[in-house]
Amino acid sequence: MAVPAALILPTPLVPPPSISIPSATTSPPSTTSSPSPSLCLAPPPGTGQNLFRSEHLVSGSPGIPNAGLPPGKPVYSTPSPVENIPQNNECKMVELRGAKVASFTVDGCELICLPQAFDLFLKHLVGGLHTVYTKLKRLEITPVVCNVEQVRILRGLGAIQPGVNRCKLISRKDFETLYNDCTNARYVESFVRRVGLNVCTDSRA
Repeated sequence: MAVPAALILPTPLVPPPSISIPSATTSPPSTTSSPSPSLCLAPPPGTGQNLFRSEHLVSGSPGIPNAGLPPGKPVYSTPSPVENIPQNNECKMVELRGAKVASFTVDGCELICLPQAFDLFLKHLVGGLHTVYTKLKRLEITPVVCNVEQVRILRGLGAIQPGVNRCKLISRKDFETLYNDCTNARYVESFVRRVGLNVCTDSRA
């Protein structure tokens, strides 16, 4: 049976979904991935190590030996040997505290053989030559390093042992300072020993 046209409900019209068309000026998405933030922290080529070192030097890190030192000052300063020229290698025997010691004249300054002076005057006062070098550092005295020719001459004179290939020189003034320091230390040591002995004797009595 046919349905009258008046009873047919009209179908509601649904608007089509909106479609956004990209503009022609919009750039397509990049296919390359952006660098990782951790990679961006790397210093420029050729300067990374310098930047790392300078950062620690300024901060005064205790792990770096020259941290906090003024610019231009070496970390470990080792005196250079005496210049090997004929006038520096002229050796003569001079009198020191009643004994003869070998000496050289460098830049107008008379320098005596430190190991020989130690054997003659300091050996009975201190434990060894290493103690002398410790005292020199504390007294801020820097001995002069012999050159190879001076060492050869001192070996020939018997001022140092035949197998020694290094030697140091010291001025008369610095040696007197060293001698007085060793003498005073020995006197203090003897005084303390006597005082301790007296205390022990009194306690036993």
